Amino acid sequence: MSQPPSSALPGTPRADSLIDYPCRFPIKVMGAKVDGLVHAVTLIAREFDPAFDASTIALRESKGGNYLGVTITVTATSRKQLDELYRTLSTHPMVKVVL
Repeated sequence: MSQPPSSALPGTPRADSLIDYPCRFPIKVMGAKVDGLVHAVTLIAREFDPAFDASTIALRESKGGNYLGVTITVTATSRKQLDELYRTLSTHPMVKVVL
């Protein structure tokens, strides 16, 4: 009996990607609605995408007004870049969730 290719095994990362790089890639960041959240997210976005256009940021306040959703759209150039961007955003003290 032959074994399936390693890319078909559960838990094994695919060698190929469902994303064609480079591409525009939206990321939603949520945190407490505090001064500096949008600025912090913008600085991180520019760190990974120097051409990031802050005018494309979309904001959405929670129903109770305590949280803010910040959607950024970056130019993704690789899986590694996106992984590092997610890791940097999710470890920022102002950020609660990154989707």
